Amino acid sequence: MAEAATFEKTYLLGGDLKINRMGFGAMRITGEGIWGPPKDREEAIRVLKRTIELGINFIDTADSYGPHVSEELIAEALYPYPKDLVIATKGGLTRTGPNVWPINADPGYLQKALEGSLKRLKLDRIDLYQLHRVDPEVPYEQTLEFLQRVQEEGLVKHIGLSEVTVGQIKKAQEYFPVVSVQNKYSVDFRKWEEELVYCRDQDMAFIPWNPINAGNIGALEKLQQVGRKHGATAHQVALSWLLHHAPNILLIPGTSKVQHLEENYEAVSIALTDEDMQLLDSIRSDEKAG
Repeated sequence: MAEAATFEKTYLLGGDLKINRMGFGAMRITGEGIWGPPKDREEAIRVLKRTIELGINFIDTADSYGPHVSEELIAEALYPYPKDLVIATKGGLTRTGPNVWPINADPGYLQKALEGSLKRLKLDRIDLYQLHRVDPEVPYEQTLEFLQRVQEEGLVKHIGLSEVTVGQIKKAQEYFPVVSVQNKYSVDFRKWEEELVYCRDQDMAFIPWNPINAGNIGALEKLQQVGRKHGATAHQVALSWLLHHAPNILLIPGTSKVQHLEENYEAVSIALTDEDMQLLDSIRSDEKAG
């Protein structure tokens, strides 16, 4: 019988926040194009409540999801929050319409975005505040100085970055401890492997978004092959691979349906074997896409 690989179920974020590695991404509880209210508001509320029932204690959102809708729904469904719940939000993207995401990391804009997030989430301090994107039109140092200041003021506990290179992470570390990096990453998209390894070595969480590229047929076939052994879907196997792949990976799969949420959570129970991991590790064909 093939030996099963094991993985830790929890992670200590920032050295002091113990969270379950299967979290929830709250982007898709909004309307189509991540714009406006959800089509089924009551189901969105049920999804959020079910996350807590499942033991999920890490929810990732952003002021730009809706915009504002995701944060408002989180507060409506879950406030007053469980003591162990960690809510991570982001600032740095504006919205001009469905599926349109202009970047704005100007300190003046970020100040308003942070103030709005605190108000909507009914919090005095954000546990994890993430820069959604580095703005090519704004000197990076100005953005970093803003993040440093709001942490010193106690408005945010920990700071993370998104879609950044190792060089950009190192630059940010000159201003404050970086506790997390959220980059696009999956079993079939490993452009940011160097960043993942750097985060692991620096005791930073790595939070992948878009955990499976459904258009990669070769990857899908291998995921399905492993899935048949475990009675699991390709998506569940892709999530499980991430949990097994590196101990600092935190998962934030998103959905607007309770059934899908529960299916995602079942990925925690899949014990991939070393043979499974070798097969899945061989998926590299689409790493430069996207």
